[in-house]
Amino acid sequence: MRGEAPETTRAVEIIRYLPAIYQEDLFTDQFTRAFDDVLAPVHVVLDNIEQYFNPYLTPVDFLDWLAGWVGMGLSEDWPIERKRQVVASAIYLHQWRGTVAALKAEVELYTGGYVEISETGGTAYSVTPGGEMPGEDVPRLAVRITIDDPSTINERGLDALVVAAKPAHVVHSVEIVTRGKKR
Repeated sequence: MRGEAPETTRAVEIIRYLPAIYQEDLFTDQFTRAFDDVLAPVHVVLDNIEQYFNPYLTPVDFLDWLAGWVGMGLSEDWPIERKRQVVASAIYLHQWRGTVAALKAEVELYTGGYVEISETGGTAYSVTPGGEMPGEDVPRLAVRITIDDPSTINERGLDALVVAAKPAHVVHSVEIVTRGKKR
């Protein structure tokens, strides 16, 4: 390196950004080494910032923050793969929010089960003027999840998920079915 300073490899060398007169000074070199060590983690994060916003590459401790940032809730007891998939699906789920397809996809992600949804929604019309309208008067939504182990599902959280995803005026029910059994 310079002068009598020992030869080492540092991740960040602040002294390189100083004017040449300071780079030649041994005291300044040694003084800036402390800052090099402190700032090294910051530079590592900044050099790899795009990985922090990729749900499949982000560090596990950053994933919860990223999930909150895209408006997705994660359960602590989920495997990391499911958490990453939920965050990665956020754009699709938000894009189609309010549709049966998005609700089905979101419930499948959250439960890991097979989801069937039946609903009375849509619009109705009669071909006869003044005639009776087809369908039901009260819109309903029924969500049925078939899963191997129902104890892995937080029923309150699942109900809250359906409430948040459906229109407020639609009555809903959630049924959890064990494969081969009705609950």
